[in-house]
Amino acid sequence: MATDALLLACALLAGVAVAQRVVTVQSGPLVRTEGSHVTILCNVTGYKEGVEQDFEWSMYLPSAPDREIRIVSTAQPNYAYAVYAQRVNSKEIYVERMSGDSAVLHITKVQAKDQGLFECYTPNTDGRYLGSYSARTNLTVIADSLTVVAPAQTLSKVEGDTLQLTCEVSRTTLQHTHLSVGWYLRSPEDAAAPPQELVTLSRDFVLRSGGPYRQRMAAGDLRLDKTSATSYRLTIHKLQPVDQGLLYCQAAEWIQDTDESWFAMTRKQSDKTQLRIQPTDRDFSIQVSTERRSFTAGEPLELRCTIEAQNVPERFFSVSWVFSSSPVAVVGPSAVPVLGPDYVDREAAGHMTVRKESANVHLLKLQHLHPEDAGKYICRVTEREKTPTGDFIDRSKRSRNVQITVQPLKSNITVLLFSNSSEVLEGDVIQLICSIHSTTGPLSVVWQWTDKQATGPALEVASVDRDGTVWHSPSYRERSSYGEIRVEKVRADTFSLSLYNALPGDEGQYRCTATEWLQTGTEPELNWEKIGEKSTSKTVTVKTVESSFMVSASSRTPSVTFGDSFDLLCLVKPRHNPRVPTSVTWRFMPTGPEAGDQDQGEFKDLVTFTREGTLQWGEQLLGLGTRTTVDRSHSNTNFRLSVTRAGRREAGKYQCTAVLWRRNYDNSWSRVANRTSNLLGISVLQPESKLRVQKTNQSQVYLEDSRVRINCSISSQTSQDSQHAVLWYVRRATGSEADELLLRIERSGAFEYGAYADEERLRRRVQAERLSPRLYVLTLNRAENSDSGTYYCLVEEWLNDPDGAWYRLSRESSGFTQVLVRQPEIQLQVEELESNVTVEESASIRLGCSIPSQSSRDSRFSVSWYVERSEDEDDEPGEEERECVFSIGHDAVFGNGNCSPKEEPGPNSRLQFERMTSDQYSLTIQGARPTDAGRYYCHVEEWLLNPRNAWYRLATNNSGFTIVNVMQQVSNLQSVVCSNESLFYFVFFYPFPIFGILLIAVLLVRYKSRNNSKSQEGKNGAPLLWIKEPHLSYSPTCLDPPALSLHPGSVD
Repeated sequence: MATDALLLACALLAGVAVAQRVVTVQSGPLVRTEGSHVTILCNVTGYKEGVEQDFEWSMYLPSAPDREIRIVSTAQPNYAYAVYAQRVNSKEIYVERMSGDSAVLHITKVQAKDQGLFECYTPNTDGRYLGSYSARTNLTVIADSLTVVAPAQTLSKVEGDTLQLTCEVSRTTLQHTHLSVGWYLRSPEDAAAPPQELVTLSRDFVLRSGGPYRQRMAAGDLRLDKTSATSYRLTIHKLQPVDQGLLYCQAAEWIQDTDESWFAMTRKQSDKTQLRIQPTDRDFSIQVSTERRSFTAGEPLELRCTIEAQNVPERFFSVSWVFSSSPVAVVGPSAVPVLGPDYVDREAAGHMTVRKESANVHLLKLQHLHPEDAGKYICRVTEREKTPTGDFIDRSKRSRNVQITVQPLKSNITVLLFSNSSEVLEGDVIQLICSIHSTTGPLSVVWQWTDKQATGPALEVASVDRDGTVWHSPSYRERSSYGEIRVEKVRADTFSLSLYNALPGDEGQYRCTATEWLQTGTEPELNWEKIGEKSTSKTVTVKTVESSFMVSASSRTPSVTFGDSFDLLCLVKPRHNPRVPTSVTWRFMPTGPEAGDQDQGEFKDLVTFTREGTLQWGEQLLGLGTRTTVDRSHSNTNFRLSVTRAGRREAGKYQCTAVLWRRNYDNSWSRVANRTSNLLGISVLQPESKLRVQKTNQSQVYLEDSRVRINCSISSQTSQDSQHAVLWYVRRATGSEADELLLRIERSGAFEYGAYADEERLRRRVQAERLSPRLYVLTLNRAENSDSGTYYCLVEEWLNDPDGAWYRLSRESSGFTQVLVRQPEIQLQVEELESNVTVEESASIRLGCSIPSQSSRDSRFSVSWYVERSEDEDDEPGEEERECVFSIGHDAVFGNGNCSPKEEPGPNSRLQFERMTSDQYSLTIQGARPTDAGRYYCHVEEWLLNPRNAWYRLATNNSGFTIVNVMQQVSNLQSVVCSNESLFYFVFFYPFPIFGILLIAVLLVRYKSRNNSKSQEGKNGAPLLWIKEPHLSYSPTCLDPPALSLHPGSVD
């Protein structure tokens, strides 16, 4: 027992030492109203520290308590089932993570179908399972039965009155709930400001008030009474202006959860009551203000009447302006002014303004003060107020007098005259600006002109009345009718005189005389009084354009190459004036063959810039294929002639001429001056050649019938548009002969063979290619020995000039290629192994001939066999007679070799020839005779086909000797028997059947006498008989193989 207790204690201690996971949620049931915001807290403890926990929420309906419905998860975005997926995606249901191990489930608008058992599950993050991983709570959803009713109304109270409002609050909830009821005030001026709490009866039936109202509640001026089971009455004694605003009642229904905490299931507000409070202080004051009180006639006057009172926008004030006891204007509460009889016309003319700037500020503004406007101004304010009896009373107040003085107007104007330039060019604009300062009234201006020395009488040019009307004098009227003279009133104090297309006669002194006017009297009797006059003058010099008119021509590229561009510049001075324009003409005189005699050449017009700014092309046109462009600067002083892709026709002398024109005021033109520029000589040269052909010398060796390739590479060229003609030459090895032209490749790609190609029959074998624009190849097919020599190419570079004609720019030859064409190297070898062969008479003699090496794979062989015999045994080895045994030519024809055999070919020939492979030959002599003895060898000739399809012998070689000995035949019994067929059967065949029959007879006799041994004797005594077909020529002693002959002429 003690041991068991000890073990149990150890187990308990071990369990305490190891932390267990515990998941907790709010204990239920949680009762919430439909449509409210529900939150459920879930917390996990006892997990491995440092790992953030995930939370998965599910629910179980009361109708299916075993079926899980997934809602939302912090780890899986698509965790929810379809019934909750839309609400989760729209964030109506979401999880708020409070910390790494705590999260809150939010249902912002709970529905009746959400009632059920909610489960919070936390996935394992410890690697082992120990403790609880989920917790559940029950959610009950009930209907929202709370109602808050208060009538919407507008109340007007006077400060100090008493206010009573009633609110009806009820609910039909079956559960035990508490109510809290409160009254709130919202400011009508700031809708975004939070409402002010007046007084509230809490769920614990405790009465409390907002901060500003605590003192008033303690004094008994603020009360909240429950007059019945559902009625709550608000009472406010001694109303104050701060109580004005929107009043409403707000109630909340509370329920206590199982953890004894209170939760507001729903909150509702009543309709709002508009409360207005009229303050008891009705006094007001008036103040009239102005910037200054002393003015000069013509200046504006502004008077402002300010009403200082409480709650001015809610009160009704009328404002009257009075000047020296006569009414000026009255502005009622509707802000519509009523003018006095003396000021109606003045206001209609825009010289008077009466308006209400704000609720408590009124403005009186008089434009253009008159001396008679001096005097006393007052502002009278009247308030109309309604009494509790319904009657209206008026209370009026007036401001202090404001004394305004108006001084008569005195002219202090100053006149300044400006010009665009003291010296203008003929045809330019003379512009004069007359600026008048320190003005008070309207102005009139007179423009006059006198000569430069001011000796003559002043001549009036134009005048401007005070109302802005312009008058031109008779002397300038015609010119001004064409727009040559323009007079403007730029501003009230600024006037301008412009003389366009200035003439030399416009030079002189210009005077501006300004007069200031003042309007006196009233309508309809208005008078103008001149109060001041001042003038100033300015001298203007007109410079004739003819005195500075000059033309010059220049070019930066007097010498250009074909296809380049050059610019010619014609500079005309002075600057362009549209009233005195210039017409410019480019002229050209060609040089070279096209111009003929240089002394007799003449300039012809190329292009003309007319005075109107258009282009007019002349009779002389530059070369075809070129582009000529002309342009001029914005100032029309630089006239440029540009020629692109210059050619021979553009070489010559260029000249620029200019004519100066004057445009009269009646739009007619007069020719003023003519100028001619210096000559410009332009030379157009061929471009410097950059043709480079690779000059590497090389030597090449080829075998006959090979393909010879010779490259011609162009390393550089003058232009990308260059075309090439290539000429191929060959120089014979002797060196005494001139270089021969093989062929010519024109720039167009056409071929032209030289005479050498025809003489050497190279047309069919020579081939020229252009692999790329810069690489040409010459190919000799089936090269012959006679093709040996030195080859090179000559490249001609051709360019297209701008006129479309092709010209040869340069020629350059390539390096030399030494070509040697030779026959194949002799590599013919015949096996030279010697051997001795001894055969019997009538046997076969087999002679072989092997060729282990040949000079070419296309080689063909002529094979002959020779035999050397000695007539006397004492003869020396060099004294034998050589006899041709067999020969076959390179064309595989028997007897067509280098010798003629004595034995004629035919069906009875003893010779049999075989060619096992292309390099293995054999000759078999059947029925050997004693005369066939001797020394045999084969003679091989190697033949090749030259490029002209003719066979030639390249090499010969002999094989080693094969010494053949033939043994003569001697007659004996064996030979006699074998030679006679009947005797052969009688001796070797017939005795065996006879002996067999006798043996069988003996065995039968013995069988009968000895039955026990008959079987054994019969088995052992039976001989094996061999039967040979009579037609077979076979003999055990004649071992020679059957003779198979291959007659000459039958070999392929």
